[in-house]
Amino acid sequence: MQDPGEKSLNALVATLTTTLWPTTYAFATLKNEADLPPLSEVQLLFRETEGITIITSMDYAKSHQLNYFFPCKMITLNVTSSLEAVGFMAVVATELTKLNMGSNPVSGFYHDHLFVPEGREHEAVEILDKLAKSWAARSM
Repeated sequence: MQDPGEKSLNALVATLTTTLWPTTYAFATLKNEADLPPLSEVQLLFRETEGITIITSMDYAKSHQLNYFFPCKMITLNVTSSLEAVGFMAVVATELTKLNMGSNPVSGFYHDHLFVPEGREHEAVEILDKLAKSWAARSM
């Protein structure tokens, strides 16, 4: 399979658009695989020494009495970045740092996603839009 992703930092940032998803998510860690929710309820899972970290909807976390953290919104970065791209997430994270906003980036095969604090998602989308416009203007 050929890498479908873009490696050029300039192209990635200058063409960046975002999708803000309406679901509120949360992070939780489960000790036993038997406690995992159905795959349809999991946005991400990652095995760590401490257990299996999942990102699931707040609705699911609350209704199943999970010990959850970081209520957040997911923003998809609508550029297909190569897994070998250098600096893209660093540029994005630096912009969010200017807002004193932590984020949890997750890279999928086709897109990168940001989990940002609930209530600050519109700030994040706005600054990323400005970032893309400024890089696009520099490229002209």
